[in-house]
Amino acid sequence: MSNPIPTETKAPVLTPEQLIAVQHRRYATKRYDPSRKIPADLWHALEESLLYSASSAGLQPWKFLVVDDPAIREKLLSKSWNQRIVVTASHLVVFAARETLGKEDVRRYIDDFAEVRKIPSEEKAQLLERYSGIVDRPGLDGFQYASYQVYIALGNLLTSAALLGLDSTPIGGFEPDAYDEILGLKGSGYKSVVVAAVGYHADDDSNATSPKVRFPLEQVIQHI
Repeated sequence: MSNPIPTETKAPVLTPEQLIAVQHRRYATKRYDPSRKIPADLWHALEESLLYSASSAGLQPWKFLVVDDPAIREKLLSKSWNQRIVVTASHLVVFAARETLGKEDVRRYIDDFAEVRKIPSEEKAQLLERYSGIVDRPGLDGFQYASYQVYIALGNLLTSAALLGLDSTPIGGFEPDAYDEILGLKGSGYKSVVVAAVGYHADDDSNATSPKVRFPLEQVIQHI
């Protein structure tokens, strides 16, 4: 069952200037300080951020594997284009998506929804029918659909880490099938989609002081 969502935080917790400053600070870290570990309370906050990430229709078609075992990380290294951040970052998260989406995935969510919201059985049945239409669409690629949702969670993690003063790196350069084998995902109904390293950058990480490269705002945002 889902955890209850706090309801007392409606007012902004950051000023617009502070939010922009955080976005300017965030970057893809290339070298981590392996001696610095994320404190438990900060990491717990990031796990909560993952838990409350948005997903289409709230179906949450994902699983997040936090790889704590150094030996497993070493196995993943050669399957990650030998990117050392896989073993040097404080934490490593593998984002996995459902291989297929069906009515059982919808039922699992609606059961949880009904229990949390305390809705009557008749309304629950209506919700189940309505949400089942999402996964019953002709030509739907369930894994692709679930993967899109996983990237929402990835973005949430990267931003949340920056808000806590942590560094992060999204990793797309890896072998998903090899990861699935090493992490025991084969036959689980989930497949690796993307990876993220989180920690503290090393003093010699040149990206930490390099200017950000972005197209001008007026080129990428259009008001219609």
